[in-house]
Amino acid sequence: MNETLQTIWKRRSIRRYKPDPIPERDLALILETARRAPTGANRQNWRMIVIRDPELRHKVAEACNRQMWMAEAPLILCLVTLPNEGQVSGAIVLDHAILAATSLGYGTCWVGAADREALKKLLSVPQDHSILCLTPVGVPAEEPPPRGRKPPAELFRLDGFATPLEYEL
Repeated sequence: MNETLQTIWKRRSIRRYKPDPIPERDLALILETARRAPTGANRQNWRMIVIRDPELRHKVAEACNRQMWMAEAPLILCLVTLPNEGQVSGAIVLDHAILAATSLGYGTCWVGAADREALKKLLSVPQDHSILCLTPVGVPAEEPPPRGRKPPAELFRLDGFATPLEYEL
C-alpha cells in the first residue's frame, strides 16, 4: 500500500495532546498543503486562522461547546469561508491540512460543534464570513483504535441507487 493510502487509513480523531510545539517547518508544510488544495474554479475562497496563543486556544475551546481538550494542542486551525461561497472548497482545504498533519505524525480532530458568532468575535472574523470547522493539531497523547465502518454494499451503488456495489481488497 502506498504512503498516501497509509496516511488516509491511519488518521484518527485525537482528543488528547502532548504539549510539544510544532516546528515551523512542519507548520509550513501543513499550511502549504492546504494552500495547494483544489477549490471551485480555483477561487481559493477561504482563509485559515492559525491559533497558537494559549489563552486564545482556551477561549476557542470554550466557544466550541467547552471541548477543553482542544486547548491542549499547541495550535488550532480555523477554516473561514468568504461571503456567498460554498463550504465544499473549505472542507477540501481543511482535509488536506489534516492529512498533511497526519503524514507528519500529528493528531487532529474535526470540530464542527461551536458557537460561531462567539468565535467570530474572538478571532475578529468579519460578519459576512463563515466559520466552517476547526481542528486542533499536535502530537497525540493517545492512539485510538480504528472505528468500525459500514460494509461497502451499504455505502456504494452501481449505475444508480438500486444496485449495491461490493468489492474486496
